[in-house]
Amino acid sequence: MKLTLKIAKVLVRLINEESIPNSFAKGRLIDDLVAENIIYRKGKHKKSLELLNKSNLHTYLANQLQINDLNNYILALENENSTRAELVKITTDSKKSKERAFKGFLVNSYSSIKAELNNESIIIKPTKGSFVFVYDFESFKIPKEITVIGIENAKNFSQIQEQKYLFKNINPLFISRYPQNQNKDFIKWMNSIPNNYLHFGDFDIAGIGIYLNEYKKHLMGKATFFIPENIKSDLRNNGNRERFDNQKINFKISDIKEPKILELIEIIQLEKKGLDQEYYIETDSQC
Repeated sequence: MKLTLKIAKVLVRLINEESIPNSFAKGRLIDDLVAENIIYRKGKHKKSLELLNKSNLHTYLANQLQINDLNNYILALENENSTRAELVKITTDSKKSKERAFKGFLVNSYSSIKAELNNESIIIKPTKGSFVFVYDFESFKIPKEITVIGIENAKNFSQIQEQKYLFKNINPLFISRYPQNQNKDFIKWMNSIPNNYLHFGDFDIAGIGIYLNEYKKHLMGKATFFIPENIKSDLRNNGNRERFDNQKINFKISDIKEPKILELIEIIQLEKKGLDQEYYIETDSQC
């Protein structure tokens, strides 16, 4: 995915707290930023775009597109005399700029899991407040009865103990969706092992889109979407209407073969609400 000059200028205007007509900025990058809750679409008919978080936008551009200075990026694209060497320093137009300091992904567990890494046995059970980063994922192996659970939001990933009640009949290993530029490594690893994948994300259109577009289409039959038993009443009583109003479907419902996903979409559209997965983190008052 490349940031065009037109969209780059739109992002600068959003950073400057302007409201931009949705028709001025259409494309996959904008859809991704909306799905990440960095930008939101306001209004029902004549929609406009507004920036929710400047810091998150800069982080996204740096991590996903290797663009650390948006203004210099624009100047380079506008300057016809810019040399390739100059463009390489601030754009993604080179293999060098796409190199990552780390490959691999973060894992977490609230119970001890015997695993294998580089032909050596290891135990995965991080001390609370810490995680394990698996670098040599090609040699990383876990027992086949372990269910790999992908967690969409960082807060849920850091507080898995408080969500243990959701997975009573599952022996889980938790994987963090962040940092997102590690996702290809996780998909490659997941396709190399026999284990099943369970996606635990937000219960809204954007969350379903992340599951379908980033995981399901690559993992196919071994991937399913986690849906709590009381999702209908939870959405009705605790869901957020604004999340529903500001989100756009970026997948084809007719292509979905999972009955439970179709039921969830029907519930979301009926209630016209979305629910953050953070809702399911148990607090002392809930226990």
